[in-house]
Amino acid sequence: MEFTLEDGKTPDPECSTLLLPALSIGNVGQLAIDLLIASLKADKIGYLDDPSVLPCVGNDAYGPVPQGNLALPVEAYDSPSYSSTLVQQRSPIIKGMTLEFAKNVANFAVEARKKHVIVLSSLDSGKKHKIEFSNYMQIYYLSSISPDGTDAECEKLGWRKLDEYDQSKRGWKYMNSLAEGNPPEDDFCPEDELTDDDYCPSLPFAALFSCCKAKGLKVTCILCYCSEGDNISDSYQLAGAACRLLGHSAENFHGDKGEGWVVPLSWMSVYGPPPDTSLF
Repeated sequence: MEFTLEDGKTPDPECSTLLLPALSIGNVGQLAIDLLIASLKADKIGYLDDPSVLPCVGNDAYGPVPQGNLALPVEAYDSPSYSSTLVQQRSPIIKGMTLEFAKNVANFAVEARKKHVIVLSSLDSGKKHKIEFSNYMQIYYLSSISPDGTDAECEKLGWRKLDEYDQSKRGWKYMNSLAEGNPPEDDFCPEDELTDDDYCPSLPFAALFSCCKAKGLKVTCILCYCSEGDNISDSYQLAGAACRLLGHSAENFHGDKGEGWVVPLSWMSVYGPPPDTSLF
């Protein structure tokens, strides 16, 4: 993975926290990072070029008005006011390259001297064994600070540790072994028939968690269950959770109505133009 700075830009050493999405159902992590970049007034400092990521190009995603600046597959933004670097990933990883990409991200975080990596992602609600509808918007987390994945700070926020995390199970053991550069202890192969227990460790967030943890980084995954569809509300939930973990409040942002979230310019065309009213 090669990091290229924008002309005249330098990384801010005070930005010790790295936030990034892990691609999953509904693209909720990416939408949440969009919301955070726009609301934190983060400044683009460069882009990351990795052979594991499919190429793509688009127009300026954040505005406030289109200026013709190209948006690339993986870009880095600094927000010194919030001591954070945000990485946005706009295109998927080539099949079979997820672990390699996660290792490259972990190496980048170490080289950039980040102290805390926060991964935002979503989980398929159809895979959850038991859904409590009274807590449908529950935030789940996974932390590297303890062997069982728990974190007292996350618990204080009312979040739940991801029930599916058990490092003694084959999927997590396999992922941890590969992240640490060790041969797997058994002959489990990702192409084997996967069980329900293998769902979470097979996702990109698990690879990022394991690889960053293997590098000695503090890493926290913030997760929510969702379904495909209009996932805007899920992204607000995930972005708000990230702010609370960092000790910030969205009410202090200078949003579109004076306070609160700043809606990214690119969201204006998420679902296309409104219907022609003459049809009704």
